[in-house]
Amino acid sequence: MIKQKSFKYKFDSEFNEYNFFVNKTNTYAFKRLINNNTQLSFLYGPKKSGKSYLAQIWLLKNYGIEFKNNFEILLDNKRNVLIDNLLCFDQEKIFHIVDYCILNNLKLLITSNIKINEIKFEFKDLSSRLKTFTNLEIYNPDDEMLLAVLTKLLIDKQFIINSSDIFEYILRRVDRSYKGINEIVNKLDILSLEKKRQLTIPLIKEIL
Repeated sequence: MIKQKSFKYKFDSEFNEYNFFVNKTNTYAFKRLINNNTQLSFLYGPKKSGKSYLAQIWLLKNYGIEFKNNFEILLDNKRNVLIDNLLCFDQEKIFHIVDYCILNNLKLLITSNIKINEIKFEFKDLSSRLKTFTNLEIYNPDDEMLLAVLTKLLIDKQFIINSSDIFEYILRRVDRSYKGINEIVNKLDILSLEKKRQLTIPLIKEIL
Protein backbone atom coordinates (compact mmCIF):
# COMPACT_ATOMS: atom_id res chain seq x y z
CA MET A 1 0.00 0.00 0.00
CA ILE A 2 1.44 3.40 -1.00
CA LYS A 3 1.19 5.84 1.87
CA GLN A 4 0.51 9.58 1.89
CA LYS A 5 4.23 10.30 2.26
CA SER A 6 4.45 10.06 -1.52
CA PHE A 7 3.37 13.71 -1.67
CA LYS A 8 6.49 14.87 0.15
CA TYR A 9 8.91 14.56 -2.75
CA LYS A 10 10.18 17.93 -3.93
CA PHE A 11 11.86 18.52 -7.26
CA ASP A 12 13.16 21.43 -9.27
CA SER A 13 15.07 21.84 -12.49
CA GLU A 14 18.53 22.76 -11.16
CA PHE A 15 21.34 20.34 -11.94
CA ASN A 16 22.70 19.69 -8.47
CA GLU A 17 23.18 16.64 -6.32
CA TYR A 18 20.41 17.60 -3.90
CA ASN A 19 17.78 17.34 -6.63
CA PHE A 20 18.84 13.86 -7.74
CA PHE A 21 16.79 11.10 -6.11
CA VAL A 22 19.19 8.51 -4.70
CA ASN A 23 18.41 5.01 -3.48
CA LYS A 24 19.98 1.57 -3.73
CA THR A 25 19.46 1.39 -7.51
CA ASN A 26 21.86 4.25 -8.22
CA THR A 27 23.70 5.14 -5.01
CA TYR A 28 27.06 3.58 -5.94
CA ALA A 29 27.24 5.38 -9.28
CA PHE A 30 26.07 8.61 -7.66
CA LYS A 31 28.65 8.54 -4.88
CA ARG A 32 31.55 7.65 -7.17
CA LEU A 33 30.75 10.50 -9.56
CA ILE A 34 29.88 13.10 -6.93
CA ASN A 35 32.99 12.33 -4.89
CA ASN A 36 35.20 12.54 -7.99
CA ASN A 37 36.87 9.22 -7.25
CA THR A 38 37.71 8.21 -10.81
CA GLN A 39 39.43 9.73 -13.83
CA LEU A 40 37.73 7.62 -16.51
CA SER A 41 34.11 6.65 -15.87
CA PHE A 42 31.56 4.77 -17.97
CA LEU A 43 28.00 5.25 -16.72
CA TYR A 44 25.30 2.98 -18.12
CA GLY A 45 21.70 2.12 -17.37
CA PRO A 46 18.18 2.02 -18.81
CA LYS A 47 16.74 4.85 -20.88
CA LYS A 48 15.20 7.63 -18.76
CA SER A 49 17.04 6.45 -15.64
CA GLY A 50 18.68 9.80 -14.89
CA LYS A 51 22.06 9.24 -16.54
CA SER A 52 22.03 12.56 -18.36
CA TYR A 53 20.91 14.42 -15.25
CA LEU A 54 23.67 12.85 -13.17
CA ALA A 55 26.15 13.55 -15.96
CA GLN A 56 25.21 17.24 -15.93
CA ILE A 57 25.82 17.36 -12.17
CA TRP A 58 29.25 15.82 -12.79
CA LEU A 59 29.92 18.33 -15.56
CA LEU A 60 29.22 21.31 -13.30
CA LYS A 61 31.22 19.93 -10.38
CA ASN A 62 34.23 19.24 -12.58
CA TYR A 63 34.16 22.45 -14.62
CA GLY A 64 33.87 20.27 -17.70
CA ILE A 65 32.88 20.68 -21.30
CA GLU A 66 30.38 18.46 -23.10
CA PHE A 67 31.26 16.88 -26.42
CA LYS A 68 28.67 17.81 -29.06
CA ASN A 69 30.68 17.22 -32.20
CA ASN A 70 32.85 20.15 -31.08
CA PHE A 71 36.09 18.19 -31.35
CA GLU A 72 38.37 21.17 -32.06
CA ILE A 73 36.95 23.16 -29.15
CA LEU A 74 37.67 20.27 -26.79
CA LEU A 75 41.28 20.13 -27.94
CA ASP A 76 41.71 23.88 -27.45
CA ASN A 77 40.38 23.77 -23.89
CA LYS A 78 42.14 21.53 -21.41
CA ARG A 79 39.03 20.76 -19.40
CA ASN A 80 37.35 17.60 -18.18
CA VAL A 81 35.01 16.07 -20.76
CA LEU A 82 31.50 14.61 -20.81
CA ILE A 83 30.28 12.42 -23.67
CA ASP A 84 26.56 11.87 -23.08
CA ASN A 85 25.24 8.87 -25.03
CA LEU A 86 28.25 7.21 -26.61
CA LEU A 87 26.30 5.68 -29.51
CA CYS A 88 25.37 9.10 -30.90
CA PHE A 89 28.92 9.92 -31.96
CA ASP A 90 31.68 8.82 -34.29
CA GLN A 91 33.70 6.11 -32.58
CA GLU A 92 37.06 7.18 -33.96
CA LYS A 93 36.58 10.69 -32.58
CA ILE A 94 35.63 9.25 -29.20
CA PHE A 95 38.82 7.19 -29.28
CA HIS A 96 40.92 10.30 -29.83
CA ILE A 97 39.10 12.15 -27.04
CA VAL A 98 39.85 9.27 -24.67
CA ASP A 99 43.54 9.40 -25.58
CA TYR A 100 43.55 13.18 -25.23
CA CYS A 101 42.09 12.99 -21.72
CA ILE A 102 44.55 10.29 -20.65
CA LEU A 103 47.52 12.22 -22.05
CA ASN A 104 46.47 15.44 -20.31
CA ASN A 105 45.35 13.80 -17.06
CA LEU A 106 41.79 15.01 -17.55
CA LYS A 107 38.61 13.38 -16.28
CA LEU A 108 36.25 11.82 -18.77
CA LEU A 109 32.68 10.61 -18.23
CA ILE A 110 30.90 8.62 -20.95
CA THR A 111 27.27 7.54 -20.68
CA SER A 112 25.40 4.80 -22.54
CA ASN A 113 22.14 2.88 -22.42
CA ILE A 114 24.00 -0.41 -22.69
CA LYS A 115 27.10 -2.08 -21.26
CA ILE A 116 30.45 -1.91 -23.01
CA ASN A 117 30.43 -5.63 -23.85
CA GLU A 118 27.02 -5.25 -25.54
CA ILE A 119 28.14 -2.49 -27.90
CA LYS A 120 29.00 -3.39 -31.49
CA PHE A 121 32.23 -1.51 -32.07
CA GLU A 122 33.25 -0.56 -35.58
CA PHE A 123 36.43 1.01 -34.23
CA LYS A 124 37.97 -1.84 -32.26
CA ASP A 125 40.64 0.26 -30.53
CA LEU A 126 37.87 2.18 -28.76
CA SER A 127 36.57 -1.05 -27.25
CA SER A 128 39.94 -1.82 -25.67
CA ARG A 129 40.23 1.73 -24.31
CA LEU A 130 36.79 1.68 -22.72
CA LYS A 131 37.51 -1.59 -20.95
CA THR A 132 39.96 0.31 -18.76
CA PHE A 133 37.20 2.64 -17.51
CA THR A 134 35.49 2.36 -14.14
CA ASN A 135 32.01 0.94 -14.85
CA LEU A 136 29.11 2.55 -12.99
CA GLU A 137 25.60 1.16 -13.38
CA ILE A 138 22.14 2.57 -12.72
CA TYR A 139 19.95 -0.48 -12.19
CA ASN A 140 16.31 -1.05 -13.10
CA PRO A 141 13.97 0.84 -10.76
CA ASP A 142 12.64 -0.68 -7.55
CA ASP A 143 9.29 0.28 -5.97
CA GLU A 144 10.72 3.33 -4.21
CA MET A 145 12.35 4.64 -7.36
CA LEU A 146 9.25 4.03 -9.48
CA LEU A 147 7.18 6.05 -7.02
CA ALA A 148 9.72 8.88 -6.98
CA VAL A 149 9.88 9.03 -10.77
CA LEU A 150 6.11 8.85 -11.16
CA THR A 151 5.66 11.64 -8.60
CA LYS A 152 8.18 13.89 -10.31
CA LEU A 153 6.68 13.35 -13.76
CA LEU A 154 3.15 14.09 -12.56
CA ILE A 155 4.39 17.26 -10.85
CA ASP A 156 6.25 18.30 -14.01
CA LYS A 157 3.00 17.94 -15.97
CA GLN A 158 1.23 20.05 -13.30
CA PHE A 159 -1.32 17.39 -12.46
CA ILE A 160 -3.45 18.01 -9.37
CA ILE A 161 -3.36 14.81 -7.32
CA ASN A 162 -6.14 14.44 -4.80
CA SER A 163 -5.57 10.85 -3.70
CA SER A 164 -2.55 8.62 -3.09
CA ASP A 165 -4.65 5.79 -4.58
CA ILE A 166 -3.72 7.18 -7.99
CA PHE A 167 -0.07 6.25 -7.48
CA GLU A 168 -0.86 2.73 -6.40
CA TYR A 169 -3.35 2.22 -9.24
CA ILE A 170 -0.81 3.28 -11.88
CA LEU A 171 2.14 1.38 -10.44
CA ARG A 172 0.16 -1.87 -10.18
CA ARG A 173 -0.67 -1.78 -13.89
CA VAL A 174 2.09 0.02 -15.76
CA ASP A 175 5.24 -1.44 -17.31
CA ARG A 176 7.55 -1.16 -14.32
CA SER A 177 10.44 0.53 -16.06
CA TYR A 178 11.69 4.10 -16.47
CA LYS A 179 10.47 4.09 -20.04
CA GLY A 180 7.08 2.65 -19.07
CA ILE A 181 6.47 5.31 -16.41
CA ASN A 182 7.42 8.10 -18.81
CA GLU A 183 5.15 6.77 -21.55
CA ILE A 184 2.08 6.42 -19.35
CA VAL A 185 2.45 9.92 -17.91
CA ASN A 186 2.75 11.39 -21.40
CA LYS A 187 -0.39 9.53 -22.49
CA LEU A 188 -2.28 10.72 -19.40
CA ASP A 189 -1.18 14.28 -20.06
CA ILE A 190 -2.51 14.18 -23.64
CA LEU A 191 -5.78 12.53 -22.59
CA SER A 192 -6.31 14.96 -19.71
CA LEU A 193 -5.81 17.96 -21.98
CA GLU A 194 -8.06 16.54 -24.69
CA LYS A 195 -10.90 15.83 -22.26
CA LYS A 196 -10.19 18.78 -19.97
CA ARG A 197 -10.32 16.53 -16.93
CA GLN A 198 -8.21 16.20 -13.82
CA LEU A 199 -6.22 13.08 -13.10
CA THR A 200 -8.56 10.49 -11.61
CA ILE A 201 -8.72 6.71 -11.59
CA PRO A 202 -11.64 6.70 -14.09
CA LEU A 203 -9.46 8.74 -16.47
CA ILE A 204 -6.50 6.41 -15.94
CA LYS A 205 -8.73 3.41 -16.69
CA GLU A 206 -9.23 4.74 -20.20
CA ILE A 207 -5.55 4.01 -20.85
CA LEU A 208 -4.59 1.19 -18.46
